[in-house]
Amino acid sequence: MKAYTFSMHISYQQFLRHYSGAASNVLVMTDNGLRLQLPASRLRPFLSQLGIRGRFRVTVSESNRLQAIEQIM
Repeated sequence: MKAYTFSMHISYQQFLRHYSGAASNVLVMTDNGLRLQLPASRLRPFLSQLGIRGRFRVTVSESNRLQAIEQIM
């Protein structure tokens, strides 16, 4: 498995636009400069009144299938 870390700061309103169907994916830039496209629905557990803020780790399989997203800070 491979793991990537990134920071995310997205407001509640911005996230609702993604989650409600305007865009079903969120594009993030990892700490090592790779772009990852993640399903917005997988970020829903991290949503608060302020939006989504913090550091995250994404784990993917060898075939690049999303395994887990966890908040690390």
